[in-house]
Amino acid sequence: GDKDSQFFQTFNRNKKSISLDLKSKNGRRHFEDLVKTADAVSNNLRGDLPAKLGIDYKTLSKVKPDIVCAHLSAYGRENSRATWPGYDYLMQAEAGFLSMTGEPDGPPVRFGLSMVDFMTGSMMATGLVAAVLGAYRTGKGSDIDVSLFDTALHQLSYPASWYLNEGHVSTRLARGAHPSIVPSQLMQAGDGWIFFCCQTQKFWERLCDACEKPEWKDDPRFKTVEDRRANIHDVQKEIEAVLDRKSVAEWMEEFAGVVPAAPVYDIRQALENPYVDEIEMIYEAQHPKMDKPIRLLSSPYRFNGQRLKGGIAPELGADTDDLLKGKT
Repeated sequence: GDKDSQFFQTFNRNKKSISLDLKSKNGRRHFEDLVKTADAVSNNLRGDLPAKLGIDYKTLSKVKPDIVCAHLSAYGRENSRATWPGYDYLMQAEAGFLSMTGEPDGPPVRFGLSMVDFMTGSMMATGLVAAVLGAYRTGKGSDIDVSLFDTALHQLSYPASWYLNEGHVSTRLARGAHPSIVPSQLMQAGDGWIFFCCQTQKFWERLCDACEKPEWKDDPRFKTVEDRRANIHDVQKEIEAVLDRKSVAEWMEEFAGVVPAAPVYDIRQALENPYVDEIEMIYEAQHPKMDKPIRLLSSPYRFNGQRLKGGIAPELGADTDDLLKGKT
């Protein structure tokens, strides 16, 4: 329905849901009563809206001096783009991610998921916790700001350092190859694809042994990572000639725990992987409006070796009455 979906369930589990109109007197009064009981207030609004809605620290500190106000926006709250709408894929484009993703002779490609959204949410959570700890010590709250654009640019990481200090512009490489380590890329096996990350000489030598090609170790084209980088096309050709003899599953049995390699799975294969069951990354929960349990991914955290207990998301606004009456 309008207030629930599998998408909604993905991102809103283990929460309480309240619906308030902050522009109404009653809504504002209820909101400020809740602020008095809270450590933090967070939002993911356009940069100019928190101040207009009175959910920034300047406003809420009058209600609770040690409140932390966390703001996640597209471009920040105090610059020339504060009023701009913005979304994940736009950040991937402008921060240079698309220019480094895809095949060299094809168009730029975005990530398959909204990774900038996810990264920015994690950044906000980290900043919020740090600010709350600071408020506990000082008795004074603060604003904490994080934006999609800032996070995307920050995650540009070492390609940014290379350009800022050496003028080097990283570009797309065939097969998703690493810019300096070889082999660290996609390779084609008999019935599918495998990604290798032979990040050290030790792993290259293990790959040689697993492929029953010990002579590669002394081949002047492949002896060092510099040699392999200069002859990357030969590396790929030689390895794929061997990989073609077996299926991906057969090769993964050979490589398991020895050579850093992973099969390239689609969504079905990724979720039906027996290892996912072993580590309890999928759970079931009963939804009150569904005939059968809903299956969802577990939290990646473990506390004292245990997965956090999963639940379902409440319908939008389901807890409003109880929260306002102080029952929960």
